[in-house]
Parts: sequence; structure tokens; C-alpha cells
Amino acid sequence: MRYRWSALFCCVAGLLSVFAPPAKAADPKRPPNIVMIISDDQHWGDYGFMGHSTVKTPNLDRLASRSLTFKRGYVPSSLCCPSLATMITGLYPHQHLVTSNDPPMPAKMKKNDPAYQETFQAGREVMNKHLEAVQTLPVMLKNEGYLSLQTGKWWQGNFTRGGFTHGMTKGSRHGDEGLDIGRKTMEPIYNFIAEAKKADKPFMVWYAPMMPHDPHTPPEEILAKYKDKTPSLHQAKYWAMVEWFDQTCGQLVDHIDKQGLGENTIIVYLSDNGWIQNLDNPRYAPKSKQSQYDGGTRTPIMVRWSGRIQPKMSDDLAMSIDIMPTLLAALGKKPTAQMQGLNLLDDAAVKARKTITGECFTHNSQDLNKPEASLRWRWVIDGHLKLILPAKQNEQGGPELYDLAADPHETKNLADSDPRTVERLTKTLDAWWPGKV
Repeated sequence: MRYRWSALFCCVAGLLSVFAPPAKAADPKRPPNIVMIISDDQHWGDYGFMGHSTVKTPNLDRLASRSLTFKRGYVPSSLCCPSLATMITGLYPHQHLVTSNDPPMPAKMKKNDPAYQETFQAGREVMNKHLEAVQTLPVMLKNEGYLSLQTGKWWQGNFTRGGFTHGMTKGSRHGDEGLDIGRKTMEPIYNFIAEAKKADKPFMVWYAPMMPHDPHTPPEEILAKYKDKTPSLHQAKYWAMVEWFDQTCGQLVDHIDKQGLGENTIIVYLSDNGWIQNLDNPRYAPKSKQSQYDGGTRTPIMVRWSGRIQPKMSDDLAMSIDIMPTLLAALGKKPTAQMQGLNLLDDAAVKARKTITGECFTHNSQDLNKPEASLRWRWVIDGHLKLILPAKQNEQGGPELYDLAADPHETKNLADSDPRTVERLTKTLDAWWPGKV
């Protein structure tokens, strides 16, 4: 019943917002607030605006229509922890050294052995220190007088270690109390925004709920919409999770706008990695999460800044490494020398870039200080051609070459029939990062 009342409230609130007076014009001298919305395990096509015929995402569709939206966005790595670390540093995993979800663990050591936890925590501490050794967005914003809030997924210890001034995660593996956001409450974000407004401070919000990530436990009234749309209950639950997550995004964006903050708040949206639902069990299917394919690495990327950014649907390539340079440019700041991304608001630079690169690593690191030891694949997209190269230290097989325009789900390997392109793009990857042990 509480979900029905919540849905009714959101509907009425949405109608009222249409007739609400417009927000005051943004002060051009005041730094913009920043809100990062990060989906957790969602396929790039599982949105209404991306053409999905079943799943409903009205709030994200509306956000996309009001944003500079890159339909061909990518994360370099299809695994949660390194992907999130890239978003908050603007660096590739091989640069910030957080390549995997977990540290190396002795194969014969049992989880209930006290030595296991001691080894595990020691490894995580190394990973935490790697992130502390580079500039994060909250650290750079703190220097500009910002308050910042962490909610949802966060792997690198207590929220303060990422430079956040406020937060929910105390320091367990990937979120602890932070994982309540979205699934149980949105109040910590609303309270933080109220505190920032009262202090007259610019703010940043990191909204990275464990949604639609499993466990797929959507409200029953949302699940009921999808049960007759597929013979797989697992698929229905995942689709319902996507819609539930969409509802929370709508609540957050609506709250910002109703507080009169819409015109001075940059909202960034993307997913940490992809997901293809296994129809026979709750887990993910091949060619999605943890894989080298678009099902794991592709995501729409949106940037909304009302009155400052012209809404547009773009087919240009974008990456999560571009977020930091984009936000820094909005503050009149330059990216660090290590950052290889672009300012997504620089249309000429974005259109001039035809090639992007990425890297996928083992779930558990093989060596916390040597990223190449954990490398599984490197990949490059040049226009619509995509080359995937396995790393011999962890993977077998040969190169894979796909024409994403004709074959978006990467089913026809063209490597044997086009060796010249394989050779050309291999040189591109080697010039970027050889990845050799």
C-alpha cells in the first residue's frame, strides 16, 4: 500500500510541477551544484528513449530530452568498483590502479578463516590508498568551497576517504548503510540539500543506488506490470527494477527543480556497467557485466544544465572519463595532466574524436600494484568498428572485430576477413596502453 501512495504522490507532484512558477535565473557568478546519478547494472538499451519496447522509464526519458544526451556512451571497464573509481577521478583503471572489485585472495583460504578477513581487509586498504593518491572530484570541489554527499555504492572505505564532506557509507566492501538510498529512502539527499542551502554553499550529490542491481526485489505493483510481458519471472523482476530506479530518479530531479535549484545544477547520468538478464536464473547473461562487449561497457550519458546546455540527442562517442573534464570546465578549471577525457560541452572537440579505448580486468585483482597483471581485454572503437584484444596473461583466443552499425550485439567476428583493420587498431591500442606484463 505504501508504494501505491508513493506512486500517487509522485504523480500529483509531477502535475503540480508543470504549473509551478519557474525557478529564479541562475547567478552566473555562483558555482553550479553537481548531481551525479549512476545506475547500477543496467543495459544500454533498457530505456524508453533508447527504443526499448517494454520497460518504462518516463523520468529518465524526460531527463534525456532535457539534456545533452550521448546515446553512444561508454565506461572503460564493465565492473562496478573500477568503473565508479573512473567516474570520480577521470582516470582509466590502469591509471588510478583500482582495476578490480576485490583484492587477490589465496585459493585455499576459507572465508570463515580469520586470516581470510585479515588478508581481504589488507588488500582493500591498498585499493583505498590508491584512490586517495589521486585527485577525486569531491576533493577538488572541497577546495572550491563545496559540500558533497556520498550515497549508494562506494567501495573505497569511509566516504571521507573519497573527499566527501557528508556520506552514508562507513567503510564496508561496497556500501553498507549507503545501500539504503533509493530502495528504502531518499531523505538523506533531501536533508543534505536543505543543509547546503541553509549554509549557502554549492553542493555535489553522488546518487549511486544499488538499483537495478540484484537482488531484484521490486514493489509488487511494479512487478505486476511486467509479469505478462515475458515468460521469465527473472526478466520481469529486472524490468521492474529498472522502472523502480527510474521512479527514484524522477523524485530526485523533481526535488532539485522544486527547490529552485534546477537552473544552477548540473545533472550527470550514466550507468556503471551493463546487464543482460539471464532468463533462467537471477544472474546476468554472457556478453554483459564483466565482459568486453557493448552489453557490459555501453551506457547513455546525459548532461543537463537548464538554460546553459542546449538539449540534444547525440550519436557522437562519449566516455565516463569525460565527466571530470566536463565538470571542471563548467567551474572554469582545467583537467589534470593525467586526464585523457574531453569536455563534453566542447562540441568541436567531441565531433573531432573518432576513437575511444577501454580495458577490462579480472574480478579479483592479480596484483594490486600492477594493473597489467589483472588485464583480460583491451578494446577500441573507431567510428563504428570495434576491436577487442585478449590479454595473454589471463585470456585465450584471438582478436575480435565488429561493425557496431550493422551488428550492434557483436555476433559476427570480422577479424579474419579484415586483417588490415585489426593491425591498424592494434597499433592504436598499443600506443594508448600496451597492457603487457
